[in-house]
Amino acid sequence: MELTPERLAALPDDAALHPVYLIAGPEMLRVLEAADAVRRQARAQGIGEREVFDADGRDFDWATLEATFNAPSLFSARRLVEVRLPTGKPGKDGAEAIAAFCANPPPDVVLLITAGEWSKAHHGKWTDAISKIGALAIAWAIKPHELAGWVESRLRAKGLRADRDAVQILVERVEGNLLAAAQEIDKLALLADGDTLDAEKMESLVADAARYDVFRLTDAVLGGQGPQVSRMIAGLRAEGEVVAGLMPMVVKELLRTAALARAQARGANLASEMKTQGIWETKQAPFKRALQRHPNPARWDRFAAEASRIDRIAKGRADGDAWVALERLLLAIAEARAVRLLVA
Repeated sequence: MELTPERLAALPDDAALHPVYLIAGPEMLRVLEAADAVRRQARAQGIGEREVFDADGRDFDWATLEATFNAPSLFSARRLVEVRLPTGKPGKDGAEAIAAFCANPPPDVVLLITAGEWSKAHHGKWTDAISKIGALAIAWAIKPHELAGWVESRLRAKGLRADRDAVQILVERVEGNLLAAAQEIDKLALLADGDTLDAEKMESLVADAARYDVFRLTDAVLGGQGPQVSRMIAGLRAEGEVVAGLMPMVVKELLRTAALARAQARGANLASEMKTQGIWETKQAPFKRALQRHPNPARWDRFAAEASRIDRIAKGRADGDAWVALERLLLAIAEARAVRLLVA
């Protein structure tokens, strides 16, 4: 079964759980919200045990995952097993492990697979196996001409009403950034007082998305502004921000740039690929500069793997100082000579 991420996220808590879910795509907010909905449904239906596997490198042991499928649950009748697959490519062993699960799903396991990269080339026998018994939700990047409809739908879901001009103002302010749009809409839900939002009221309530420090940070990183990156990291840390809260946006931009690097390497039209990725023309320059510094797609895969490690540190699942590791990663992206700062 194939669903949109929004349809999957809108399912009620008592909706029947599928044995397996694959939620993937370049639009990280849509992936995260759909995955959160599956987790919420699992909790609502008494699944209290959750295991997470980061399959973010070629050395991932798929046999360990298969053993987990067959192990008895320790704390509840059913378990949620999550596999994070940043590249969307499980490899031969992973594809076989997932297909085997789908052929005979354990009754006490719900498998949730999330991936940041996706294209038609990712489809294979393992995804077909998932579709037959589970749910497949692909979060394609929202195209510029689709953003107004996405914003309208999100406003309605939050109980807000806005006229066409008001919607267009919000669209222009967020410049294609869904996370910024979602944050603004959440704020509007608190401030609108049930009124229909017109252009004037929207202008007064909506902040410029550039004020979100994490967005300025990623722009500085991609744009190659190393000293500014260090200052912003210090400022965010001093203001009490947490690394775990910054990582979704950092990972999103890394995955988007990795996809662009692969497109560039195979000779594809970069401008067309950026449009497909939902990168507006006014936002393309930093990505182009980043690709000039690091044209090799393997370099971006390394950056993404390091981001995954930092996320684990930030969540207490690995040793290290998350802030130090994050600064080193971002400086390595901003300045090619700083790649030596990364852990080998």
